[in-house]
Amino acid sequence: MPRRPTPQQLDLFDGPCSPEPAATPQWQSLPDEAQLTLTKLMVRLILEHAEGAACQRKEAGHDA
Repeated sequence: MPRRPTPQQLDLFDGPCSPEPAATPQWQSLPDEAQLTLTKLMVRLILEHAEGAACQRKEAGHDA
């Protein structure tokens, strides 16, 4: 089975004529404060997504 190419992260602030996307910094190279902030934001995003999915399932059960 052929390997899929690795997806590239889009840079919303990169110019439209840039030859290649900007490099994403390695996690370990980020300052501790940035790592902590990003971790908290990701946890919040995941929990809010899970809550939304749970509400949708709950509402779908009431339709029957």
